[in-house]
Amino acid sequence: MRRPLALMLCWGACLAAQAQSVTLSGSLGSSKALLVIDGQPHTVAVGASVKGVTLRRLGDGEAEVEVGGKRATLRLGAPIRLGGDSGGAPGGSEIVIAAGPGGHFTSAGTINGKAVQFMVDTGATSIALSQSEANRIGLDWQRGRRGLSHTAGGTVPIHSVNLTSVKVGSVEVFNVDAVIVPAEMPMVLLGNSFLSRFSMRRDSDVMRLERR
Repeated sequence: MRRPLALMLCWGACLAAQAQSVTLSGSLGSSKALLVIDGQPHTVAVGASVKGVTLRRLGDGEAEVEVGGKRATLRLGAPIRLGGDSGGAPGGSEIVIAAGPGGHFTSAGTINGKAVQFMVDTGATSIALSQSEANRIGLDWQRGRRGLSHTAGGTVPIHSVNLTSVKVGSVEVFNVDAVIVPAEMPMVLLGNSFLSRFSMRRDSDVMRLERR
C-alpha cells in the first residue's frame, strides 16, 4: 500500500504545481463569489482562499483574485489559467509579424478581449498604453500602483496594472504587466512583459515569436 500511496501523493503535488483554471460564475451579495476552480464550484468570501486561490476584491461582474503572489481580474463567465505555467492557452504557439511603414512591427490584437493595435518595442520593460486607450478598453487603471517613469521628455507619472489576457494573432497569454501613461500614443507598445515569454527571431522584414 505504501508505493501506491506515495505515487498518489507525488501525482497530487504535480497537479498543485500546474496552472489552475478559474472562472467567476456569480456572486452572493457583495462579499462572496462563486468561483469554479478546475471544474469545481466554490463559494469564496473576500479575503478567503480556496485551493490556493485568494479572492481579493469583488465588483460588478468581475473579481480580483491572487494566486502565487500574482493578481488577476476575472470577468464573469470568462475562464483564465492562473499559477504554475500560466503563460498561455491552446490555439497557437507562434506569432508572425511583418514590418510595416518605417520598419516598425505592428499587429492587431486584443487586451482583455478588446481590440487594440500593437507595436513591438523591445526597449520597453512592459506593455505600455495611454490613459485614453486604457479608458477606451475599460481598464480600471486608476486602481493601479502609482509610480514615475524617466523618459526622454522628462519624468512622467504612471500606473502599473496587470492585464488579464493579451492576444496577438492566435496566441494568448495571461497575467501580463503593463503601465498606463498620460501621453497620447498612436499604438499600444508591446514590451518585454509579453515578449520575454517568447523566443524572438527576425528574418529580414518578418519577426517570429515562438512561445518558450
